[in-house]
Amino acid sequence: MKKLIIALCILANMGFAYAAEPVQPYEPSTEAKLQYNQGVDYYKVGQYDQAMAAFRQAITLDPNYIDAYYNLGSILEYLRQDEAALAVFKQVIVRKPDDYESVYKAANLSYKLGLTDKAKTYLSLIPPESTVYSSAKALASNLNTDMQTIKAQKEQETKPVQIEQTNGMYNNIPSPTGITTDGSGNVFVACFSDNMIYKISPDGKKVIFVKTPKLNGPIAMASDAAGNIYVSNYNADNVIKITPTGEITTLVSNIKKPYGMHIKGNLLFVSSQGSNSVLRYKL
Repeated sequence: MKKLIIALCILANMGFAYAAEPVQPYEPSTEAKLQYNQGVDYYKVGQYDQAMAAFRQAITLDPNYIDAYYNLGSILEYLRQDEAALAVFKQVIVRKPDDYESVYKAANLSYKLGLTDKAKTYLSLIPPESTVYSSAKALASNLNTDMQTIKAQKEQETKPVQIEQTNGMYNNIPSPTGITTDGSGNVFVACFSDNMIYKISPDGKKVIFVKTPKLNGPIAMASDAAGNIYVSNYNADNVIKITPTGEITTLVSNIKKPYGMHIKGNLLFVSSQGSNSVLRYKL
């Protein structure tokens, strides 16, 4: 993989190297590949700005091009643009949570930026069988702790909270439509006319989770095991995905008047009132 070439070159320049995580086969679009290969060529001759521009173009053409994100983040890290590098590695983790090399890089960058809690959160995701586990242990030591303690603390923090098992009412929600929940006991309610989503915590506290022009007539909602929320955008004729941190992407375009929604395993089902059909989409 070209990802490996760049990663090892950069790490060698920094004075250390470790084996890269195995990556799952992925076939990006031809146009994205051309930009990616051009980025690699620019990198080899030290033209980092041109390399980054090519990798960004590859990502624009194919938003799930993991290696393009990785190489872009690695160059930014090498150039000590730590905040920008962290933002890129976050995009890798959103798309491929088991890319533990990127998870470690996010942890290390968070540590360098003084984001101790974030660094620990990323470290807690790295399993002992990962090839970066020894590096993760060393970073944990720099944080004056160890991997076992970090994992125990994070497990306690993320322990699912039960929604209160009594009758009751959530009031003052304008034009409520879709409802879903997450593993922490939060309730999410879509508001059709106001184009927003409320988040109601287990103690009943209500806050605006998302309010953006990208929401346009939200109807149904569903959530997956990772805490991502999917919304049928009735007036926009699309389905959007919202990560637990509030990042929004368009998952499905050109679906006429999406309405009902259901998730089963890794399959998303969406009813389309405008085409009298039901879409089946693999997540």
